[in-house]
Formats: sequence, C-alpha cells, structure tokens
Amino acid sequence: MAQFQLVVRTGPNAGRSYPLEAAEVIIGRDVSNAISINDAEISRKHCKLTLHGNTYVVEDLGSTNGTFVNNQRLTSSKVLNPGDNLSLGENISMLYEAAMDPNATVVSSAKAPRTVAPVKKAEAPAAPAYSGQVPAGPAPAAKPARKGGSKVVLIVIIAVVLCLILGCILTFVWVDADATGARWCMFPFNLIGRMLGGVCQ
Repeated sequence: MAQFQLVVRTGPNAGRSYPLEAAEVIIGRDVSNAISINDAEISRKHCKLTLHGNTYVVEDLGSTNGTFVNNQRLTSSKVLNPGDNLSLGENISMLYEAAMDPNATVVSSAKAPRTVAPVKKAEAPAAPAYSGQVPAGPAPAAKPARKGGSKVVLIVIIAVVLCLILGCILTFVWVDADATGARWCMFPFNLIGRMLGGVCQ
C-alpha cells in the first residue's frame, strides 16, 4: 500500500486522491504520465516526484508555468513533507499527505491505552516526592521570630533614649531650682548659662 498520496484541492478532479506507489512519478498533461491532469496550465511533463528514503523529492521538469511548494517556486529539487501544498501553475493545487492505513490505525489505537496507563502510574510516585518537600514550609515561621527579636532591640533603644532625655530634663530642673543660681555656675552648666546670657564669677 502507498505510504503517501496527493489530494487535488483545486483544478480538474478536485477531491481526487493519487496514491504514490512508484519510485518515480511524473505529473503532467500527457496521458502517458503516472498522474495525468488535463489543464492548459500544466505542461506535458510538468514535474517529477522521486522516492528518496521515507519521502518523495519533487523537481520541476522545465514547465512553462512552474511548480510551487507552499507558494514558493522551485528552482531545484525539494523534499516534500506531509502537509506541503504542491501547486502546478496557478490553477492546480494538491496536498501531499501520508496515506491512511485503517489497519494501522486500529492497531495503534489498541496499543495506545497500554502506553498511557504506565505513564499515569509513573507519575504517581512523583506526587509524594513533591509532597515530601512540603515540610520545608515551616522555614518561613522563623521569620516572625527574627522580627520579634528586632522589635525587642528597637524597644530597648527607645527606652534608653527616653531615659536620657528624662534624665537631662530632671537635671536642668534641679539646677534651675536653686534660687541663688549657684548651680548654674557649676561645670558644665556654666557653659549653658553663658549661652543663655547668665554671668558666673
């Protein structure tokens, strides 16, 4: 059975399939060709498909209106891939595709569930491996502890600053409470007294 086929999209016999069974397939207007298409756009021997390995290679045979693959005109031979659009002139368009084998489809679909089932079983151990990493989650709990420690340090610093300010205020109240003003003449209050306009002997 042919592995590949050409399906006419536009032009004479649109929708017709041409199985590619020979190692060399010539397409043209001449009735002696493997694929004969009666259209004025097509030369008598328009292009040639040659089997190379697992696919066909197409080359133009000096046609008048050119051979195109995916809308690009051939200037040399080109490997065809399933899904490529082969155009002859402006009127003829054919799709190059792999020929369908109904028996192969049934076999592959029958094997498909067997292939899929082991994949699902293989994925099952992956979930515990991931969930095993979840206990690493308590690590963020350590961050609140650090924040709490930094809060304690901040509170201690604020308390020390407030104590210094309160100490300074109480000291100045004590110095100013002396009616004679003698305390203002003691070091270092005499410096502050001079700044405030006081005179100490």
